[in-house]
Amino acid sequence: MTELSADRPLAGIRIVDAVSGPLASITRHLADLGARVDRFGGAEGHSPAQAGKVLHDTAVTSPDGLAAARAADIVVVDAAQWGALAALRQDRPELVSMAVSPFGAETCLSAWQATGPVLHAMTAMLSRSGIGLNKPLVPPGDLAHQCAAAQAAFVLVGALYRALGSGVGAHFDFAALEGAVQALDPGFGINGSATLGKPVGLLDRARPPMGKLYPIFACADGAVRICLLAKRQWRGMFAWMGEPEQFASPEFDQMAHRFASPDLVPFMAGFFAGRTRGELEREGQLHGVPIAALQDIAGFIASDHAAARQAVVTRPDGSRLPNGVLTVDGARMGPLEAVPGGTFPQALERTSAGLPLAGLRVLDLGVIVVGAEQGRLLGDLGADVLKIESQSFPDGSRQSYLKHGMSVSFGAGHRNKRSVGLDLRSEEGKALFLDLVGKADVVCSNFKPGTLEKLGLGRDVLRAINPRIVLSESSAFGDSGPWSGRMGYGPLVRAATGLTAAWRYPDDPESFSDAITVYPDHVAGRICAMGVVALLIRRLRTGGGGLSCVSQAEVMLSHFAEYVPAGAITGPVDAPWGVFPAKGEDEWIVVTVRTNAEWQRLCERIGFAGGHALDTAEKRLAASAEIDARVGAWTAEREATAAAEELQALGIPAAPMLRLVDLPDHPWYRQRGFFRPETHPWMREMVMGESYVAVSADLPPPPARPAPLAGEQTIEALAEWLGLAPEEFDALCAAGVLEPTPENVLAHAREHIGVLAAG
Repeated sequence: MTELSADRPLAGIRIVDAVSGPLASITRHLADLGARVDRFGGAEGHSPAQAGKVLHDTAVTSPDGLAAARAADIVVVDAAQWGALAALRQDRPELVSMAVSPFGAETCLSAWQATGPVLHAMTAMLSRSGIGLNKPLVPPGDLAHQCAAAQAAFVLVGALYRALGSGVGAHFDFAALEGAVQALDPGFGINGSATLGKPVGLLDRARPPMGKLYPIFACADGAVRICLLAKRQWRGMFAWMGEPEQFASPEFDQMAHRFASPDLVPFMAGFFAGRTRGELEREGQLHGVPIAALQDIAGFIASDHAAARQAVVTRPDGSRLPNGVLTVDGARMGPLEAVPGGTFPQALERTSAGLPLAGLRVLDLGVIVVGAEQGRLLGDLGADVLKIESQSFPDGSRQSYLKHGMSVSFGAGHRNKRSVGLDLRSEEGKALFLDLVGKADVVCSNFKPGTLEKLGLGRDVLRAINPRIVLSESSAFGDSGPWSGRMGYGPLVRAATGLTAAWRYPDDPESFSDAITVYPDHVAGRICAMGVVALLIRRLRTGGGGLSCVSQAEVMLSHFAEYVPAGAITGPVDAPWGVFPAKGEDEWIVVTVRTNAEWQRLCERIGFAGGHALDTAEKRLAASAEIDARVGAWTAEREATAAAEELQALGIPAAPMLRLVDLPDHPWYRQRGFFRPETHPWMREMVMGESYVAVSADLPPPPARPAPLAGEQTIEALAEWLGLAPEEFDALCAAGVLEPTPENVLAHAREHIGVLAAG
């Protein structure tokens, strides 16, 4: 078991937690980082979300609870309890507080009940889960709440950093719905490279056909999944297959051409069929092909990789649970058994009283989704973020339907950054980068482990230049262990950890339905950003920097902690009852029942007299076919929103399935002001940005700097950071060390927006 260490980033921080249900994992993140979390409210003591907390049976409004809250740095409670504690903010302006609810305070949905499936329906996630026009498929587990919890934890550490150095706290009205739509799979956010920058929810009304984007192939002892996104990856696959002539055309270098080929997938299926999963993984890695075997969660836990990384820990009571989602300075941030003590000392330096990270400088080497989100979140909190790019190795998310490498997806994922074109392979480029490191507070990357070391820019080199630097690294499977060198993307992480195998229709073993899901990328980006800010908080105490590392596979494992003892992901946590047809073509409603009282009210509403006798979960499970028919017949006669309103009025969690196009004009999203339409100087299209990290009257909104073209601010940013003279820029550009935006890219951008070439 992990021992108490003063080096845990949040050592000395005191937190009072009175959040019930799945969002209790908000403060589990902070407890793992070393904070003392006093949990008031009694039950759920053995839940993974409560690990590492000090549990109290009394209410937070009891004398003991109020005394703890008056001494706390952070107070997080269910919204219903906030009224009794609100006076704390008048007495302690430095307090960071959060009231948690499904849909926020004083909104058109404040009276509604929420379950995981309800949140999936309202975020538009459900509309993208499943195959074709089949019934949408509720994802396994409780991803909506788990991802929302990570968003809330990031929000809290950001506000805490500001409060510790400025004395200015903040209060947040946190809604699970907006946390889920931000951190699970935001359709208007950055989508990776497979969609060429188009929002995935706008590509097709129906769910995607089976096996299109990240195909799964049967093999001798199971199945494997591949992700061929980059040209070099296809070239590796082509060589591995023996360079078959029918696929030798240069057109196959293009992803769209490969998708359109009627012969490629059948040929690959035959190629994979006779080999085992282990053989295919080894051979694929040798040829530079991103590949992973499908297995269940037990297979991942039992792997030599998970064992080497101590990804699962056994507690003194014999229970097993994931061992945290971060490592800091090489130590796992898993649950502490000893109770942390002490208080946080006076901060060694001041922080901004406005945006929390204003005045801090970040070097962003991140790519695709995880890298994009981490840097963007730090920029949204006010940091000056320089995205370091190279024309030789462009960010995969620069792949676009526009020739100048911009898209609505890239625009959403890289706002509040500036781009510096810099060749890190040259000695002059490395020297300039190290000069930037000397001026920076944070360096973020998410390359395959060892990449920066090969460039001569490893951790020790950066820390020697700047002992105060905070380093953040992320990869698919972590920076240590037998799988650390594997190429990885979200689809491969889902395959290797058991989620893909569980995300399918129960009556169709080959109906893998996570094809267009961008998970755990967005939430991993938030975990990375949380680690950065936690180390910045520690720097306020110690003056030194640190290293935070995140494994996407372990982020996913943490979200399925309740399934670890059984070793299998068996379905949604709170699915009963499920998804039903509503009036209209491909219209659906989610209806869930948590208690027998809710079931009795549902039977009364739909006229199911015989259903009253089904007064236990076991009886209802045995009669599931009849229940599906009865409930489905009632919902099919009603429009989804009207039916959901009827049921919610009875206290039964229900929601219409929204599509991505529905969200901006939906009354709840409009009332919350969630979306911020942002114009972009190099696009005709509008970028749909998030208006805030969380609703608060105490925190300024994120800046509105548009995402950059590659190298667009090279000269401007280096002049500010390093004070380089114009003649130095000219020489470095002529030598290819600096890479400002190429003229042909600017020409394409001007053409797109209808502006004549400069002259």
